[in-house]
Amino acid sequence: MLRTGAAAGVLAATGFPLSAQPKRGGRLRMGLNGANTADSWDGRTHSDIFMVSSGQGAVFDTLTVVGADGTLEGELAESWDGSSDARTWTITLRKGVTFHNGKAFGADDVIASLKLHVGEGVKSAARSIVDSIAEMTKLTDHQVQFVLDEGNADFPYLLADYHLLIYPAGQIDEAIAKGIGTGLYRVVSFDPGVRFVGKRVDSHYKDGKFGWFDEIEIIAINDLTARMNALLSGQVDVINDPDFKTESLLDANPNTELFEVAGNQQYTFPMLRDVAPFDDNDVRMAFKHAVNRQEMVDKILHGHGRVGNDSPIGPANQYFHADMEQTAYDLDKAKFHLKQAGMKGLTVDLSVSDAAFTGAVDAVQLYQASAKAAGITINLVQEPADGYWSNVWQKKPWCACHWSGRATEDLMFSVADTRDAPWNDTHFHDDRFEKLLIEGRTTFDSDKRRQIYHEIQQMVHDQGGLVLPMFANFAGAKSSKVTNSGTIGNVYKVDNGRVAERWWMA
Repeated sequence: MLRTGAAAGVLAATGFPLSAQPKRGGRLRMGLNGANTADSWDGRTHSDIFMVSSGQGAVFDTLTVVGADGTLEGELAESWDGSSDARTWTITLRKGVTFHNGKAFGADDVIASLKLHVGEGVKSAARSIVDSIAEMTKLTDHQVQFVLDEGNADFPYLLADYHLLIYPAGQIDEAIAKGIGTGLYRVVSFDPGVRFVGKRVDSHYKDGKFGWFDEIEIIAINDLTARMNALLSGQVDVINDPDFKTESLLDANPNTELFEVAGNQQYTFPMLRDVAPFDDNDVRMAFKHAVNRQEMVDKILHGHGRVGNDSPIGPANQYFHADMEQTAYDLDKAKFHLKQAGMKGLTVDLSVSDAAFTGAVDAVQLYQASAKAAGITINLVQEPADGYWSNVWQKKPWCACHWSGRATEDLMFSVADTRDAPWNDTHFHDDRFEKLLIEGRTTFDSDKRRQIYHEIQQMVHDQGGLVLPMFANFAGAKSSKVTNSGTIGNVYKVDNGRVAERWWMA
């Protein structure tokens, strides 16, 4: 179990039928959103699909990777072994791997790359993962031993996090500036927030398994209409987050088709719990009962998703608490909680941009209408798309947001809800939560883990600052010019951001 990483369970995945065998050649053109003029090859800052597809999905590698079928695979790691208490892990690295500048890959690169995420003043979304490592020891040139603060049965899964890119030791500044990794595609050109062009590396360790395109071009198209037009006019081969309002155009075009898979992607409205009026749980509960979740699924997702229940653990997680009582759209309960907070009515600002998720502005307008009857006035504050994640998210008391979800419960909670998590966008703090999280990651008994994670989900649901009205399917649209194996990953957008690696020309 420890060697395969099966402790975290296997995720479901689906796709469209295989139409051809893999073959080399051609140029992949993708039109993706989530791009920013502040983008760089620094994996610590990556937060959306444009840089995830360019970084982990093309130029760089991580130690492990979640495959399209949901199983954990080695990438730069060849194998891993854990001690009986899951506290000591020995990672054996691949031999014969080189960086794009010719430097041989080895243990020093792993240690130096992971150390980037810790230290005074360092901002990294993966900091909590690396902070849990008490010791990193080079055993040989191709073997590293990790000793954790506490045991973690999911540790091999954590190493697949898209922030934990591996750089060449002693050359990290240059590698971040130029994009020097061990991935299938070397950088030809990179214009932050605009375009990335990569060329296939010759004699790569993944030859014969992945990397079928000769060249890839990833174009930043943040605007939804422009993205759809680019696909329909043949300017790009693949886009993410298509416009479901105009799905009929895709259906009518014989050269395009929609693809989607159910996963843990969530569209949310996080409230900062330490900022008034959100520091009162009755106020938070009033907002949770004032949103019509099914209406959002119907009108924003057009049925391509499901209702959420204010917990970040989704239906693709092994220990998803499906039996937790659903928070309903209930105006009487919303009014009751406002009264408990000493209020008859309430007016608040909600910052939003469609950069948060496709249809976010429309979703807030629905929220405005559903909450009004409870005496709640929501002022829609439309924010610029560029810089939304750096200037609005985690800065404004209440805003729109999206998460891809994570492969394991521990990783999701560690990134989003622990006291020192860099992406704790609700400022959730609870001592029992922290204790339970440690218990969950250090036990191998599946029934006990289920009980622990169910209690944590209930705690976040009842006390947290997260309004999570809907889980959105990972959807994209493609040209008939490209195809894949028939199985699409459901951990992140567009085949876990690995289209450049896993797909080929039809």
